Amino acid sequence: MAEYGKKTWLIPDGYYDSQFVKQVSHDAVCVLNTTEKDATIKMTLFFEDREEMGGFEAKCGARRTHHIRMDKIKSVDGRSVPTDTPYAILVESDVPVVVQYSRLDTAQEALALMTTIAYAVE
Repeated sequence: MAEYGKKTWLIPDGYYDSQFVKQVSHDAVCVLNTTEKDATIKMTLFFEDREEMGGFEAKCGARRTHHIRMDKIKSVDGRSVPTDTPYAILVESDVPVVVQYSRLDTAQEALALMTTIAYAVE
């Protein structure tokens, strides 16, 4: 199989809402790895009013997909993604991958799902 994707991706619009009805709202960074090598994914969060947060890491197996739930991931030093705070995500991989971003908003009775392909840099 051919290898697809890029190593650097940007997601400008992240938001993890603390309010929910029936099920938890969440964001997910969805990674597709078509290479023969496991991917190491590193994420840095950027904010409007504070310094960036790094140290978020995940693995995506060779020829596999991995959905990284932003409400469940912890940084290497144990920090969580802050709720009710807009953020952007820099996604870096050591092998080419394809990155999609999804948000499930359950803050109201009428649920909303949004998804988009991230912006590939290189």
